[in-house]
Amino acid sequence: MRSRLTAAIALGKATATLSRALGWGGGTTVPGRVARAVEPNVVGLLSARLRLGSVVVAGTNGKTTTAHLLAHIVRALGRSPVHNRAGANLAAGIASALVADADVLGRPRGDLGIFEVDEATVPRVVPAIAPRTAVFLNLFRDQLDRYGEIDAIAGLWRSGGAGWAPDLVVVANADDPLVADAVRGLPGRLVPFGIEDERHARPALEHTAEARYCYRCGTAYIYGATYFGHMGRWRCPGCGAARPQLEFTACDLAPLGPDGSEFAVRERETGGVARVRTVLPGLYNVYNVLAAVAAARSLGVPLDAAARAVASFTPAFGRAERVPVDGREVRLLLVKNPAGFNEVLRVVLSEGPLPVVLIAINDQTADGRDVSWLWDVDAEMLAGRAARAVVTGLRAGDMALRLRYAGLPRDAIEVEPAYDRALKRALDLAAGGRLYVLPTYTAMLALRAVLRRWGAVRGFWAT
Repeated sequence: MRSRLTAAIALGKATATLSRALGWGGGTTVPGRVARAVEPNVVGLLSARLRLGSVVVAGTNGKTTTAHLLAHIVRALGRSPVHNRAGANLAAGIASALVADADVLGRPRGDLGIFEVDEATVPRVVPAIAPRTAVFLNLFRDQLDRYGEIDAIAGLWRSGGAGWAPDLVVVANADDPLVADAVRGLPGRLVPFGIEDERHARPALEHTAEARYCYRCGTAYIYGATYFGHMGRWRCPGCGAARPQLEFTACDLAPLGPDGSEFAVRERETGGVARVRTVLPGLYNVYNVLAAVAAARSLGVPLDAAARAVASFTPAFGRAERVPVDGREVRLLLVKNPAGFNEVLRVVLSEGPLPVVLIAINDQTADGRDVSWLWDVDAEMLAGRAARAVVTGLRAGDMALRLRYAGLPRDAIEVEPAYDRALKRALDLAAGGRLYVLPTYTAMLALRAVLRRWGAVRGFWAT
């Protein structure tokens, strides 16, 4: 077994080197496939050698940001996280990160694993990693061709914890009734987090809300407050199910538009309060920060230290990433489903009308082949508030049609299939101001490839 592991690591490292040398990519997935072909248990064998154990982060939205945040927090305290930072969150991507960190004898350089995990692979990957903390962020309808309805993912989480460690810390978004129901039977200690600030609640449940009926008895939930999608203070009048008591609460929110937000984090058990300042915009990122702080606390990080580290955090690639281009600023905000797209639109429009917005829609496997979800996006928010929209990507025509039905004039919509020309055109229309770019995942990578050729960014695997 020892020789097989050594061979797996050596071949994985060689594959990564070759992949980068030949320009095939960042070596974030294929090295793990090679290593697992030689030693199928490479993830379990290498993660077991991490002195401080591991943390896994799962959910539809926010995995990459939350994992990056947590890695940044622990790194600020002198720890050395092993992290699949490029977002390769299937088993091969996690194996690639572990192989890259280890020497050929399997000895890790890092001391703590921080792994984002694809929501559908949680039951298969988590037992191999045997984490000390598991973070569950949210569940939204996403990539129906891959995952099916979100009930299926919730069921996987619900049934997947039988072999997990009894001392596991389960950090869970209590404002999401789907998550709360999915994790309630998992072993270990539950650490619920959520928002409590009705000044920033929505007037009613949005049409993109997924959780309208109780998953235990079928009665319609009553929401005391909703913050976006189906996130909020919920209860079932039928069976009495309700949002768990929050251990970590975000309150006294002061949104700063596209430039981030400030808020207080309260920890119930200790009574501690820390003021947090983040450059990550939107309420959805308040949840990501809360999750990262709660996970950091489970690792023994002081609350004040976690809050200070958040203030110096730089967004992950494509997730509110800021890129200077010839004296102008490009901001990349990933969109992947209706609820997330709506929140991004609210963020970019919060500082007033825009001269232009660039939207890039693809339908490759990592995006989801079915783009019918575009019709659930509240694109009407752009009507009268974005003077022009430049649309690119493989499904640019679908997005352009959606914008026409949303009320944008025909002459305000420009379709440019080529990513580089679309980006140049949008920058010209931005007239020296900030340009917001809203891409799906593979479109974001394509646009970053253009920015990389221009010398504006590094490869996504190096960020």
